[in-house]
Formats: sequence, C-alpha cells, structure tokens
Amino acid sequence: FCMLYSDFCLFAVFAFSTCGGYSGQLRVSVDCMEKASSNLSIPIDFGYPFRLDQVSFEAPACEATKRERVFLIGDFSSSAEFFVTISVFAFLYSLMASIVYIFFLNKYRQISRGPLIDFVVTVVFSFVWLVSSSAWAKALSDVKTATDPDEVQLLIPACKVQTNKCGSVHGARWSGLNTSVVRLGDRCNYT
Repeated sequence: FCMLYSDFCLFAVFAFSTCGGYSGQLRVSVDCMEKASSNLSIPIDFGYPFRLDQVSFEAPACEATKRERVFLIGDFSSSAEFFVTISVFAFLYSLMASIVYIFFLNKYRQISRGPLIDFVVTVVFSFVWLVSSSAWAKALSDVKTATDPDEVQLLIPACKVQTNKCGSVHGARWSGLNTSVVRLGDRCNYT
C-alpha cells in the first residue's frame, strides 16, 4: 500500500500543479483595409482558474485608430477549482497515509477499524477523483474551443467585415493541461 500511496501522492501533485499553475497565450491578427489601423499580433493571455469571460483584449475597430475591448466567452473555474481542490486533498491524505504506514504501522495494525476507515476513505477519494477528473476533462475541452484562435476571431467586430482579414498567429500550448487529465487507473496496477 505504501508504494501505491506514494504514487498517488506524486500523481496528485502533478495533477494540481499542471492545472493550477497553467497560463497560456494565443495571438490573432486583424488586417484592416486601412493599414494604419491594423494589428497583426494581438496577444490574449489566460490561465487558471479559467474565468475566460473576465479575459479581455484590445482589438482594432478598423475605423481610424479606434480600438474595442473584446471579452472571451465562458467561465470554467468551477470544474478547474474542484479538480485542484480534490487533487490537493488527495495529496494531503496520501502523504498522511504514507507517514502512518512508514512510522506507525504497528499501531495501525492494532486498531481494528484503521484499515476499514482507510479503505472507505480511499474508495471515496477514488470516486470523487473520477468525478472531478471527468468534470475537468469536459471543461478543458470547452476551454480549448473557447480559446481557439479561429473562434476568438469571431468575437472581434472588425473581423465580421469582409474587407478586413483576420487570422491566427498561434494558439495556446496544451501539453501541460492535457497531462492533468491522465487517468489514475494506469497508476493503480500494483495490487
């Protein structure tokens, strides 16, 4: 069990650090008919807790030097914060269980309810981890859609005018967040 808890502890740290520490950036371009108004590299920064509806950026209105504030769409903070909270609690419980197994194994074996309580808490954590991971995986998919440069261009009023050309310079990098939703099941094959 000690090996399983140490792996679970490590996995929990990895999960909440990749999600809770994430910040990403995408860039779009607005090439106005009137070239002086164009902006060919508009940076849009976002990150944890993924309240995208509070993320704004300045886009050219393609009318002289006028600019418009544009907001992204979506609030995915509840799923992200739930996932990070469960990951932190899983880390703390795994750390505590590992300490008990290493330093207090004799007392743990003497208490008849100890293993039963440990089993019930582990089952509950496994279920809640599955629920939070599923919710976060869905939210991550929605965050990717909401921050797709092609979708963001649709939010810019100047991009709706056919004489202006809008494009994506680059999208956000997702490797860190993708690894945060890796299943725990592959780590539990020690039994």
